[in-house]
Amino acid sequence: MARHIVDPTSMHRYTDETERVARAALEYARDRLRLHPVPLDGPRTAAELEDMAGATITEDGLGGEAAMRLFADVLAPAIISIDNPRFLAFIPAAPTELSMMFDLVVGASSIYAGTWMEAAGAVYAENQALEWLARLAGLPESAAGCFVQGGTIGNLSALVAARHAHRAARGAGAGRLRVACTDETHSSVATAASVMDVDMLRVAADARGRMTGGALAAALEREGTGGLFAVAATAGTTNAGAIDDLTGIAAVCREHGLWMHVDGAYGGAALAAPSVRDRFAGIEHADSFIVDPHKWLFAPFDSCALLYRNAEPARAAHTQQAGYLEHVQGSELNPSDYAVHLSRRARGLPFWFSLAAHGTRAYSEAIEHTLHVAREAADEIRSRPHLELLNEPELTALVLRRTGWAAADYTAWTERLLADGVAFVTPTTFAGETATRLCIVNPRTTIADIAAILDTMA
Repeated sequence: MARHIVDPTSMHRYTDETERVARAALEYARDRLRLHPVPLDGPRTAAELEDMAGATITEDGLGGEAAMRLFADVLAPAIISIDNPRFLAFIPAAPTELSMMFDLVVGASSIYAGTWMEAAGAVYAENQALEWLARLAGLPESAAGCFVQGGTIGNLSALVAARHAHRAARGAGAGRLRVACTDETHSSVATAASVMDVDMLRVAADARGRMTGGALAAALEREGTGGLFAVAATAGTTNAGAIDDLTGIAAVCREHGLWMHVDGAYGGAALAAPSVRDRFAGIEHADSFIVDPHKWLFAPFDSCALLYRNAEPARAAHTQQAGYLEHVQGSELNPSDYAVHLSRRARGLPFWFSLAAHGTRAYSEAIEHTLHVAREAADEIRSRPHLELLNEPELTALVLRRTGWAAADYTAWTERLLADGVAFVTPTTFAGETATRLCIVNPRTTIADIAAILDTMA
């Protein structure tokens, strides 16, 4: 039987069709960047997409132009736009136009950004952005780190470094290792503990959902410090934006020789806002710290900045050993040596580009603006007799109750808002009851947007 011969280089040539697809892709990206606001859109069922899209992977291919049309006309409208100003669920995103545009450049540049030798220019730029974040947190000049996929990998990598430092100082020892946290600590810490096969020491949170130094000390007095290698503090909880008592926690960590990790994936961006900077007092004592630029620092997905006060424990914990890596090892600037990864894209570059282009003042002003809108939104909630604000917002997360509603009412309301293209707001659990929450990180979100959403709860 004759074998069908194809040109094995055909996929890697810039042809006339490639030119047409490039123009279509760039036109789509340009038009998407110009949309204000972007459409909210929404999900479809698998059956609906099967009817509309059919088989997308075939033996002979659809052709680039047809595949691009399929994405633009069928698949993209089935994706909720997280940068819509009325996307207020979870932690939204609001990437700048320049950061999204530069993401195209990063994708087209085929950068392996794991080592300094192979990506010196990219790593240098990423490190400039990391240095700015380190200064905001008050970390010393010795601070170093890298960009990883998201807060889950950032928290895991920091805790792996903490465990390594603990074992190096105290030996393997007997018994189980533990990390201290509260029930408000991000779920990724529990995931990290499971992956690392360590236990969690639960510290009672206060009425605002914060870990305090006093509660941590009480937990250690009650449970002992055996096997405890780290405390996972939070600078802006996902649910309510609460900031732990970082100064008190730092004092307890110093007393007992514990690694202090601070998860600022959401809230850490507010370090750039002078009006709330004092709420983060104590963060300068952190041994490790994360913040996600793809949340409140206006970068595209996916990007988490991971920083260490002292980089040596991180390098000792994470540097991979292999014969083929020997030639690129030895540099203190290899991003692959700071986290649970080896292959990595230069995911910090879009953030760096936007920061370099717009300047840090623009970032501070944009964050301050969202804080102002959140305060206005809190007043708007308080002014409505059928609504109750359940948290006094420290940042931009607001949890509210609609009197008389049960869990099913919140769910039905969420689904109706999305189906009508009004907004995307999801239920949550707060203090043991179902409520809903708004999280404002998009400078384009206005108090009029908030009022229009609240009107639908009347």
